[in-house]
Amino acid sequence: MKITVIGAGNVGATVAQLLANQELANEIILVDVLEGIPEGKSLDMYESMPVLESDSKIFGTSNYEMTADSDIVIQTAGLARKPGMTRDDLLIKNAEIVSSCISQAFKYSPNAFYIIVSNPLDVMTFLAGKVTGLPRNKVVGMAGILDTARYRSFISMEIGVSMQDIQGMILGGHGDTMVPLPRYTTVAGIPVTDLIPKDRMDAICARAAGGGGEIVKYLKTGSAYYAPAAAAVQMVESIVKDQKRILPCSVMLEGEYGVTGAVVGVPVKLGKNCVEEIIELKLNDEEMTAFNKSVDHVRGTMKEASELLKL
Repeated sequence: MKITVIGAGNVGATVAQLLANQELANEIILVDVLEGIPEGKSLDMYESMPVLESDSKIFGTSNYEMTADSDIVIQTAGLARKPGMTRDDLLIKNAEIVSSCISQAFKYSPNAFYIIVSNPLDVMTFLAGKVTGLPRNKVVGMAGILDTARYRSFISMEIGVSMQDIQGMILGGHGDTMVPLPRYTTVAGIPVTDLIPKDRMDAICARAAGGGGEIVKYLKTGSAYYAPAAAAVQMVESIVKDQKRILPCSVMLEGEYGVTGAVVGVPVKLGKNCVEEIIELKLNDEEMTAFNKSVDHVRGTMKEASELLKL
């Protein structure tokens, strides 16, 4: 198994380290446009492998030729948010970065699965699909796993229970219009609505939707990277080990949920063929209205990106 991580910043470097720690690949290539940064970080990681008792090999480069024949490519490169910026504010700048990176990676790894982490996530996943022309099962965005992780964390904080017992689901775009689903959230099989009052659940859902922005406000000069990296690695693990986990990810819809031609977060089965199935939940009228609002927002940014890059 060979995995390429594009972008040697905080997210990309953390992804590479976690992949190596868990020995999810024999060879990991960390690529970045800034010469020396990927080489230095990857060598540092490589030298930690004896301590961590891992045989993963990590190499850094600014040359995409070293990424040839990768099984999985993880796109993390892009500008990070600053305080006051929304994910959509990054659209114009990151669209060109992601399109360029994916084009170069695809030249050398046309058969790889592509996992997109760069923001705005749903639109960048759409762009990656357009640039590569790959079927939708091979291009997937990391979003809902991160959003759901934040959501589950906040529920754990609220009622003081193990996060391992909390199951939740968030649909829609990765941003302020995401749709947390308390009705599909349980704690050890108990509906969360039986344990947390509605006003507190509303507050938790709102905090989850603004979770990335909350961290940006604290960091001031960067954005979240530990949780996003962990979420991306969970996707890789499910693919590499053919676990067939049901995880919320961004994927192009072709009729599911009554939506065609939009990339949004929905529960999918991830296995050795990447996206193996899209799970359709039965949404009530309120949930469907919120979901459609989120889809419309994503469509708007997809259109803007298409016009920008003349796709």
